[in-house]
Amino acid sequence: MEIRQYKDGSGEIIFSKEEIKIIRERGNLKLTSEGLRHFGNNLVKIVAEFQLNFNEKVKNMQSQVGDDIETL
Repeated sequence: MEIRQYKDGSGEIIFSKEEIKIIRERGNLKLTSEGLRHFGNNLVKIVAEFQLNFNEKVKNMQSQVGDDIETL
């Protein structure tokens, strides 16, 4: 999985063919405890980097459980 962010703040998540195959067959991605730790560490790093490209309005947005998330 690759997460890309563009200069306008938008982004996309790109899955490899193998990841798509696994998701289609199993309906999920399972991670070992170590894998989940690495995933979490990388996710925190990515989220921190995202902040650099968001405009001020987006930087100050807050989300709540159950909020609708607009996707393209």
